[in-house]
Amino acid sequence: MLAKLRPSRRGFTLIELLVVIVVISVLALVIVPKFSNQGRRSKEATLRSNLSLLRSAVATFQADTGLYPLQLADLVATAAPTNGADPSTGASTALTASDWKGPYITGSVIPNDSVSASAFNYSVTSPTIGKVSSSATGNGLDGSAYSTW
Repeated sequence: MLAKLRPSRRGFTLIELLVVIVVISVLALVIVPKFSNQGRRSKEATLRSNLSLLRSAVATFQADTGLYPLQLADLVATAAPTNGADPSTGASTALTASDWKGPYITGSVIPNDSVSASAFNYSVTSPTIGKVSSSATGNGLDGSAYSTW
């Protein structure tokens, strides 16, 4: 008889639904910012990795030959280039083929800058001879300019 007096409850009250919506909203506010920059973070990580690879290859080329490559394409060449850049002036200088131990990067293509999707900047002029830098403009997520990476 007592069971008949109790109203049957089928579903949620408005207050219960509002509490659930608020809890889900708070969780979303905490989680979403952590993942919103993932695409940009991965591009920047690839950029840093490629810069490290290219700079290491340029340094190895210079250590082997005493000259810097005239262009980044010289790093993937399968035969010794005829000239390199003089470390002090950047002038094109004959390269001794027997000193060359390349290719210095495996594969047949120099990677592009993952942020700007264009070729990396490479300098053979004084005072930045042999410097590889990003061609992207603007700042990274850490606030530093891409050009300084």
